[in-house]
Amino acid sequence: MHGRSWPQHIIRWLLGLALIGAGTGHLTVLRDEFQAQVPPWLPLDVDLVVVGSGVAEITLGVALLVTPWRIAAGWATALFFLAIFPGNIAQFTEARDGFGLDTDLARGVRLLFQPLLVAWALWSTGAWSWWRERRQERRRAPRARSASMER
Repeated sequence: MHGRSWPQHIIRWLLGLALIGAGTGHLTVLRDEFQAQVPPWLPLDVDLVVVGSGVAEITLGVALLVTPWRIAAGWATALFFLAIFPGNIAQFTEARDGFGLDTDLARGVRLLFQPLLVAWALWSTGAWSWWRERRQERRRAPRARSASMER
């Protein structure tokens, strides 16, 4: 696998630090703001969701910064961003304010950033490259086996 570039390292570090900051906010001064993002149809205690997602964000942020398993951290972070996306959609469709997102335009623009966060998590950790390389290897393997059988 190819080494990661310095822009990838920078994005990974920024993403990790942002997750640690957001997770800390979940557990402290931004708790009420994050509660506004929990969809009312979710059958869980709102505070439990906020605390749990805060702990998850801190854990993922630390993993992005220090774990030797960066590819796994990248996939886990991308999956986390996908898991919380319905809450962001609900905030938009239900016109719930939070974090200064008090217009449909502001909430809609925020939705556009979620796929970017997923892409950053996968690109900055090398997870996307890893997946593409494994896919190419699987495609080559049947051809190599059939070629050796023909000999």
